[in-house]
Amino acid sequence: MPPYLRLVLAALLLAGSVTVAGAAEDGGEPSEDELYERPYIGQICGDNVVSKQLYNGARRYGNFCHRCHGEAGLGSSFAPSLVESLKRLSRDEFNEVVVNGRENLAAGQEKVMPSFGHVTDVMLYLEDIYMYLKAVSDGKVKPGPLERCPS
Repeated sequence: MPPYLRLVLAALLLAGSVTVAGAAEDGGEPSEDELYERPYIGQICGDNVVSKQLYNGARRYGNFCHRCHGEAGLGSSFAPSLVESLKRLSRDEFNEVVVNGRENLAAGQEKVMPSFGHVTDVMLYLEDIYMYLKAVSDGKVKPGPLERCPS
């Protein structure tokens, strides 16, 4: 896990704005690897009540990804479901596709994911966007409106 992510998580935990209760599969403290792949751990306060960072990821998704990938990454006739893709893609693979784009010429159809590596508002918040989509993919956040955790 990147050092800055550890600092952010530690600050949030100390501030008491989020909790990690029941975060790890065994009920203990989550490992660094678990937090890297599932950064939403400790970022959810209730049913669709989320931290500022996770909420921001949903907003950024809505601004840049929604028109192709549909509500909450559920997919559309134009682009695949990110909710399903994140069940098999690692975080690094997800980042690679967002930054560099992708071409898929399977079954005689040309599908292109444009590169967002040059879009500052995506690159600065890529972690937040991943956090939101991974939380939806793992069933921890439901598609639909979100509320922010009380501060």
